[in-house]
Amino acid sequence: MPTVDVVDINNAKVGELELADEVFGAEVNDALLYEAVRHYQAGKRAGTHKTKVRAEVAGSGKKLWKQKGTGRARMGSVRSPLWRHGGTVHGPVPRDYSYKLPKKMLLGALRSALSAKVRDGELKVVNEFNLADHKTKSAVNALVGLEAGRTVLVVDNSENRNLALGIRNLDGVTLLPTREVNPYHLLGHRSVLISEAAARKFSEALAK
Repeated sequence: MPTVDVVDINNAKVGELELADEVFGAEVNDALLYEAVRHYQAGKRAGTHKTKVRAEVAGSGKKLWKQKGTGRARMGSVRSPLWRHGGTVHGPVPRDYSYKLPKKMLLGALRSALSAKVRDGELKVVNEFNLADHKTKSAVNALVGLEAGRTVLVVDNSENRNLALGIRNLDGVTLLPTREVNPYHLLGHRSVLISEAAARKFSEALAK
């Protein structure tokens, strides 16, 4: 069972926390992580691409010349896909790229991502994100003191207004509750700062 240090907002050790081995010490499954990230990115695609077919492009529908007798190939419209500025054949149309991923696969990928962060020393447990005020400067100082790095995922379930307002304008910093954390978020940030309560929640919710 992995044991991690619990620090305060000033990065001083205040205790230790035993994490669930099934959640934070599981075997890292790269295939599951790939599928989870692909599933998340597919769901975020707008799918608004569109090309015009021959019925939608501008141009007259009049027959250009008579059918026979000119020596040229027969042609009925300038909007034909064979012509420049004509319609597009089998082009992209608006569609939904999202698909369903089995819940067991998604939970397995989440365990793998959390375990990988613990293994690589990129996850830090903070007892409480008690910032003095809601200023961005205070949030920056706290992240620097915690040695968070340039891209940080902050996981906290409490209604912490100072934390939410303090980091919302910081590039590379994301604040999420445990229920919204996806393997995509964990892999997309260099370091993870998680509150002690959120770590316990993960241990309870994701334990097999």
